[in-house]
Amino acid sequence: MGAIFDSALIGLPVLLAHSALTLLMFVVGLAIYVWITPHREFELVRQNNAAAAVALGGAMLGLAIPLAAAMANSVQLMEIALWGGVALLLQIIAYKIVDLVLRDLSAAIERGQIAPALVLVAAKLSAALVNAAAMS
Repeated sequence: MGAIFDSALIGLPVLLAHSALTLLMFVVGLAIYVWITPHREFELVRQNNAAAAVALGGAMLGLAIPLAAAMANSVQLMEIALWGGVALLLQIIAYKIVDLVLRDLSAAIERGQIAPALVLVAAKLSAALVNAAAMS
């Protein structure tokens, strides 16, 4: 039992550092994503706009999935930071592609249209899953 406790104590600082960096990458990535998109997700969610909530939730999951994979497969903090940056970039690309295909995606979300928001979420989750799988 002592060996297990000792092992946990040795691993705890690594766990805390990896978790803290991953959470920081998530918050920073989400802030950058929200800053880049033309519509104001949090303001729209406060106004009970379901399409904005769906799109924002997709962005959150789209960042969290590859960040979790990066944390699970990384030994060093720089790996998490690198793959976190890749995850953010892929989420922005996913948004831009859906915006090009559907045209005026932000306006549709602002109007509360759920269908375009769901397509955006599917694109974000698809990019996140492919990114996460590539890291493992």
